[in-house]
Amino acid sequence: MIYKIYELVGECAITADDGQKVYDQIHPQLLAGHPVELDFTGVKILATLFFNFAIGQLLKDISADNLNQLLKFPALSSHGVTILERVIPSAKRYYFDEQHRKAVDSVMADMAATI
Repeated sequence: MIYKIYELVGECAITADDGQKVYDQIHPQLLAGHPVELDFTGVKILATLFFNFAIGQLLKDISADNLNQLLKFPALSSHGVTILERVIPSAKRYYFDEQHRKAVDSVMADMAATI
């Protein structure tokens, strides 16, 4: 299945909501073992937050090996590739290292309490 990111979120793929929208579309397909392509043609601005929600949380219940086999990114800019190269290892550590996840969650809760 091919998902055109521009059609889903427009030329700016930057927000958590936009990333969640993409995740909600692709997660069931990937869980079922179907290949997915995220076509970034026409997308001009990318942000880590978008990729954390769209891609990072896939690692909750899909192995990195399966994700690597099933998920492709045609027309992703070099900037987007650089972001993915940071998001995926970070998400893997978060979801598979319980001590790290607890530490991150604690810091985030403390920060939220001060806002």
